[in-house]
Amino acid sequence: MMKQLSNKTAIVTGGTRGIGKTIVSKFIEQGCSVAFTFHSSNEEAKKLEQKFSNSNITCKGYKSNAANFSESLNLIENVSKDFNKIDILVNNAGITRDGLIIRMNEEDWDDVINTNLKSCFNLTKAISKIFLSQKYGSIINITSVVGIKGNAGQSNYAASKAGIIGFTKSIALELGGRNIRCNAVAPGFISTEMTEKINEAELEEWKKSIPLKREGLPEDVANICTFLASDQSSYITGQVIKVDGGMVT
Repeated sequence: MMKQLSNKTAIVTGGTRGIGKTIVSKFIEQGCSVAFTFHSSNEEAKKLEQKFSNSNITCKGYKSNAANFSESLNLIENVSKDFNKIDILVNNAGITRDGLIIRMNEEDWDDVINTNLKSCFNLTKAISKIFLSQKYGSIINITSVVGIKGNAGQSNYAASKAGIIGFTKSIALELGGRNIRCNAVAPGFISTEMTEKINEAELEEWKKSIPLKREGLPEDVANICTFLASDQSSYITGQVIKVDGGMVT
């Protein structure tokens, strides 16, 4: 059976943990060579490379700060040389610095905006010349339902994720004529290392607010990303697909 992403190459930012790590694994499972980025998780990056070292698919980590434009340019240049082509970009790098606006400092705001939103600009701009010259490409931006509905104590995170949605729709309009697609995936409450810190009582309250009455899995997000990266979604662009168990309808 033909794999969904056979003979394709992808870049996944923030690929050593949580949703990003699962996207890397799912893409490789579906026949895609993957270049993933990490900022400080050197050991996790080595483990991820080693996990797939015996497969016929290339998986390589690159230490790169997605919030830095020059590093993003260097990343695209290096991946292009190492893999000879790039078909897919997944802008997944993201952080949180939660706090009520009265207590939030400027650094908390700037760090989240730069890592979550500016990184999308950096990587998309850096890769756009390649995609334009080859007249195809799929860009997948990881946003959040928080960017749609807001969340108290996360004004910085919500603003960054809402910005990604506007950015996604604009890039889809700009680049669609050259067969370059741009979509966003908006996860809801997904079980990752970040959510493990939440106490059991609060977790149960979250579940009650979700029509499917459970948290999602990173695989749920990775499956949608695989579809959007594949040729099966060739007529889909400018869309925001929620993976949230019905939390936001």
